[in-house]
Amino acid sequence: MKRILLFLCFIGMVSANAQTKEELQAQKAEKQAEANAAQKEVKAIQAKIDALPGWRTGAFGTIGGSLSNFNNWYAQGTPNNASGNIGFTLNAFANLIEDKFFWRNSLTTNLNWVKLDDKDNPNDDDSFNPTTDVFNLSSLYGRNITKTLAASGLMEYRTTLLDNFNDPGYLDLGIGATWTPITNLIVVIHPLNYNIVFADNDAVFDSSLGAKIVADYTRQIGAVNFKTNFSTFQSYKSSDLSNFTWTNSFSYTLWKMIGVGFDFGLRSNKQEALNYALAQDPPTATGFDDVDNKLQTYYTVGVSYKF
Repeated sequence: MKRILLFLCFIGMVSANAQTKEELQAQKAEKQAEANAAQKEVKAIQAKIDALPGWRTGAFGTIGGSLSNFNNWYAQGTPNNASGNIGFTLNAFANLIEDKFFWRNSLTTNLNWVKLDDKDNPNDDDSFNPTTDVFNLSSLYGRNITKTLAASGLMEYRTTLLDNFNDPGYLDLGIGATWTPITNLIVVIHPLNYNIVFADNDAVFDSSLGAKIVADYTRQIGAVNFKTNFSTFQSYKSSDLSNFTWTNSFSYTLWKMIGVGFDFGLRSNKQEALNYALAQDPPTATGFDDVDNKLQTYYTVGVSYKF
């Protein structure tokens, strides 16, 4: 009789536990539905906040690096060495958006250092030397004509920071129109733009009047941040003085503010190509007509941090 009673009690406990689990699952589903509804309301409120006049700021970047040390590793040509690679990118913006005007400011930089120290060679360079060196600062002011079109003025400065600062350096000053067909996309068309070039070699680098076109798209979708920027100057004086730069940055947040990032860029600049060719021994070109203006590229992969 006792065994029967114990068995019945056990069955009752199992049934009670099963019922409790079902109730908890139902409560969980109910709370999840409430949370989803609240999240939609939060997004709707945030959209209204984003549409209000005022400042909008943000930044994200990528950090990549590696360090290694070898001692008596005879399988390689330099058995005793210390090497390293360190690099980072930063994309930041500060935009003032008002009903009648806007003022958009952005900063893009990509810096990288590399070193290879041959411990058996006391005369080699054991310091970190700059490799990738990109710096771009722009400021765009516009007065709205319609919801998507504005009269605007642009200042854009491009140079290197670590090596040959401002040699060359490019300062664009121009006026024209800015088109914003969709949110986060900015298209600048300035038919009146003066491209001022700062450089020691005046025989190669020359300032000129031309047209400036910039297209920028910056957006965050969930854990993904990305930015693409295309900037070109078309000289009215000579096509040899024209140039373009296209930079792209992507980051994916994995945990809190940390994730993975990827940056790459393309550039074409005949003045820079000729300046490099003339500096070779012997020179590989004599002028713009015979210089090999190869496409310039870079990329960086590493850990990203969202500010």
